[in-house]
Order: sequence, then C-alpha cells, then structure tokens
Amino acid sequence: MKKSSSLSSVILGAAFLMATSAVGPGFLTQTTVFTKQMAASFGFVILLSVVLDVLAQLNIWRVLSVSGMRGQDVANETVPGSGYLLAALVAAGGLVFNIGNIAGCALGLNVLFGLPLAYGAVLSAALAIVIFSFKEAGRAMDLFVKLLGVVMLGLIFYVVFESRPPLGEAVLRTFWPETISPTAVVTLVGGTVGGYITFAGAHRLIDAGVTGRESLGQVNRGATTGILLTAVIRFLLFLAALGVLALGMTIDDANPPASVFRSAAGEFGFRVFGIVMWAAAITSVVGAAFTSVSFLKTFHEKIESKNNLLIIGFIVVSTAVFLLYGNPVEVLVKAGTINGFILPVGLALVLLASRRKKIVGDYRHPLWLQAAGWLVVLVMLGFSIAAVYKFLQ
Repeated sequence: MKKSSSLSSVILGAAFLMATSAVGPGFLTQTTVFTKQMAASFGFVILLSVVLDVLAQLNIWRVLSVSGMRGQDVANETVPGSGYLLAALVAAGGLVFNIGNIAGCALGLNVLFGLPLAYGAVLSAALAIVIFSFKEAGRAMDLFVKLLGVVMLGLIFYVVFESRPPLGEAVLRTFWPETISPTAVVTLVGGTVGGYITFAGAHRLIDAGVTGRESLGQVNRGATTGILLTAVIRFLLFLAALGVLALGMTIDDANPPASVFRSAAGEFGFRVFGIVMWAAAITSVVGAAFTSVSFLKTFHEKIESKNNLLIIGFIVVSTAVFLLYGNPVEVLVKAGTINGFILPVGLALVLLASRRKKIVGDYRHPLWLQAAGWLVVLVMLGFSIAAVYKFLQ
C-alpha cells in the first residue's frame, strides 16, 4: 500500500511538474491576448491544442519510459550525435526562458508587496535553490509544484466566479467557432509542450524509476493528467478574460493578465494576480532548471553526481542575467523561435526510436499513436519554419 501510494505521488508530481512548467508568465499573457482577439472562439483553439498536446506527450512519455532512457540518450541511439544537438537546444531555450520566469517572480512579488524587482528576483531564486538543496530534492520538488498548482487553480477559479463569463456562448464557440487562428494554435501547443516542457514529466518519471512496459498505465495517466491540468488552468483564464470583455471592460495591452484580474475583482483581484503570477513563474523556474540540466547529466558521470549543484548554478545564472539586463523581452522572442523547433525535432526522433528494438525491446508502439505523432511533427514544423521566415524579414 505504501509503495502504491508513493508511486501515485510520483505520477501526480510528474503531471504537476509538466503542467506548472507550462503555466508561466508567457502562458498567462498569451491566454488573455488571444481571448481579446478571438473572444469566445478561442475556446476551440484551446480544445484543438489540448488534442495535439496529448498526442505529443503520450508518444514521448511512453517511448522514454519503456526505454528507460532520457530524451538525449534516445536521440543519440536513434541518430548518432542528435542527442547533443537536442540537449543544446533544450538547455539554451530553457536558460533564456528561465530569465523570463525570474522576471515573472519579480513582478509577482512587486504586485504583492511592492518589492523592487531585483529583490523579488533574488528572493525567489533563493527559494528555488533551497528546494534543490534537499537530499530528496525530487520529492521536495513534487510537493512544491503540487501545492502551488492547487493554489493557482483555486485563485483563478475565484476570478472566473467574479467575472461571470457567458458560459453558454463559451461552450458553443468551443465546439462551433466563428474564427480559427493557426498562429494561436501553434503558440498554445509550443507554449504547453514546446522546449524543455516536452520532456519535463517523462524525465521526472525516469529519475523516480518509473520505467518499463509494466509502467505504461501510470505513464499514460501522468501524461494526460498533466495536459488536462494545463488545459483547465488555460480554460479558466480564458473564461475570466471573456467575462471581463462581456462586461464591456477593456484588457490593457501593457499587462493583459493583470488587467483581467483587476477588472474582475478590483484591487483584491490585482493582488490575486500577484500570487498567481509568482506561483506560475516560480514553478516554471523549478521545472526549467530541473529539465534543462537533466539533458546534460548523462553525458558524463561527474555531471550526474553533481546534478543538484548544476541545477542551482542554472538558477543563479538565470537570475544574474535578469539582474544585469532587466528586461529580457527581446531575448525571449528569439528563444521562442528556438523552442518552436524543439517539439517537432524531439518528437520526430522519439517516433523513429519507437521502431528500434535496441531502444524499446519487444514493445510495439501503437500505429495510431505514431501516425498522430507524425501529424503533430508536420504541423508544428511547418508553422515553425513560417515563424522563422517572418522573423527574418
């Protein structure tokens, strides 16, 4: 019973790690901006992105867990040398986005307590470092992301209640939209399972020893739970923003999510935004640091033995860059281009690996899941190339 309870805790922890890694400062902003642009029809984009997210994650979590190898090792076994490229892309994208996550922490504490941004960044980084200072850092991380994930859900639900969105119209347009935005779909998919987020939960399961064909049931549950948690938070934010728009209020382009919380619940709502922003950002700091370093530690035994110290160093560097440069917006835009490629590249390598006996043994990856995975690769790769073309013009 104790072992079963411990396993369930690890599975749920991996799901929350993936979900809270996805729900960062950019996630909050994207959701409110697209709701402002598309109104109730944005519900359909969320629904479609959830389907694509689940297909991508099920492929990656299942193949990695069956093989017992992390993403970079699976890639190297499939196409020699590709694991190093994948690790470099994930680590670079994770580092740059972590600068933005630190900025989100600073903003959240500034809203809550009026702390200068630099102080808020340092205090938040110190808390993240404390988590990875524990001997059982994995368990501490699981508990931390689960606790703050529940806090975010509760507070956002409160704001939805206060904004009183038109639920009937939201449900109708979720299944029968007036408009569809391919850009919004790609942005949501990339923001939910792009970059380091794609591998966060699967790498946590491997660290906890949840591997092999006998674990596929738990792996499926963890992957779908993580995506559904993300979808619930996304949908609640969408409803809150829709309610504000339905009341005839405006969403401030300077800080879209903050204006939604303030319009829905006044000054108290603004303080709630500070809590949600900080919780979203600090859990993303933890997720980005853990997953980015997990892509490096199997390349040399010394890296493996100094895992927690490397994670702490990753957080320190992210914070130092934020303190030096203050506003990471321009860097974040460039990192978004990198992360746009990570999902199709990483997923393609995993799909190729799913047919290699030396990697997955006698396991047969479902044909429908392979086909769906390749569809996600083609869709995301096409839009990523289009995004780079537009960026270079």
